[in-house]
Amino acid sequence: MLSVPTLWIVFMVNFLALGLVWTYVVRSYPTLVAARYWASAAFFAALFAGISMLRGATNSMVPLLVSGGGLVFAISLCTMGIQRFYERRVSWLLTSATVGLCTAGLAFFLYVRDDMPMRIFIYSVGQAVPIGVTLDLLMSRKEGRINSGAQLAGIVGGLMISIGVIRSVCSFFNIGGGVSFVEFNALQAALLIVLVFLSMAWNFGFLLMAIDRLRNEVADLALMDDLTGVANRRQLLRRLEEACAISQRSGEPFALLVIDLDGFKQINDTHGHAAGDACLQHFTLMTHMQLRPGDLLARTGGDEFCIVLPDTTLREGAMIARRVLVACHEDAAGCVGADIPVAASIGVAQWTRDIGLHSERLMAAADHALYAAKNEGKNRYAVYDPAPPIVPDLPLGQEPMRQTM
Repeated sequence: MLSVPTLWIVFMVNFLALGLVWTYVVRSYPTLVAARYWASAAFFAALFAGISMLRGATNSMVPLLVSGGGLVFAISLCTMGIQRFYERRVSWLLTSATVGLCTAGLAFFLYVRDDMPMRIFIYSVGQAVPIGVTLDLLMSRKEGRINSGAQLAGIVGGLMISIGVIRSVCSFFNIGGGVSFVEFNALQAALLIVLVFLSMAWNFGFLLMAIDRLRNEVADLALMDDLTGVANRRQLLRRLEEACAISQRSGEPFALLVIDLDGFKQINDTHGHAAGDACLQHFTLMTHMQLRPGDLLARTGGDEFCIVLPDTTLREGAMIARRVLVACHEDAAGCVGADIPVAASIGVAQWTRDIGLHSERLMAAADHALYAAKNEGKNRYAVYDPAPPIVPDLPLGQEPMRQTM
């Protein structure tokens, strides 16, 4: 049989090692708030494991009481880290209630009625409640898939609850022999060793969750334009391929807008690159306000943008192009100043069966329409339509004009 102090030493060393790992993660990735909870949990667990060892140096039961409640608190911190990882609010009230009730129960069965099986049962319940609260989060699907690290943490959490149940049953029915303050029977000692390794696996699951999150953030950055925060050319091409494949199967059209800011080089040369950057950012903001959920705005070059409009006809795409131009015209002074005009030329094209899976053909059609808009005087849009309407649209005063090719 293993002595209790030996088991507590194993616990303490294990949690100290985990705490050091999480401290490194916190320092390296300060935006990962959940890591702070997991680091704190590891160090608190090591601290309270060390406090429990003071029982051998004193006749007081206080170290056992403090360590029991403290370890439940450490587990609660771990589960709060899970909630913060999923951007959920943490409940300090639930944590305080769990730790308080657990500590009160341990105190009763220490000082009022000396009952080791009940203490094991209360401690196991104190562990199970916070773990159980987060199992649904860990095993749920996010964006159609389950995080592998979260799945591991959920499975291990369930196993930890099961070990608590087994420990309680064995202690109530005296399976494997008795348990004292200084010595556990072989079965209870084995179960505690299993809990040590499960706690390591639990934290390993958290590490995998963090790695998956950071990998996704890096992938997102690779698909975003640094200056404007919209999609970049890589994400646009990927989205176009997906849209073409969907339309090829369903036959539903979608539209593509190719945009070029008029006179942007002159803005840079006259007012400086800072003014040019501000114009790009402001144009992006104005354009986003005209789009619908699911539309994709991408910056493909210095002053070049594209918009992918799912489930959109050529006529609907032209209406959105018109809205973008009107917004630019009416809010031009909001860029950097009234002396810096913001105008754009837009080419509009629609996916057809002839384009099929070849997204570059759609890009070429929209580019062709864009060149037509520029040749007609800029600050307008043109649509790529081999069959022009019988009655062309009439110009509306000084508003941006439309051309059909």
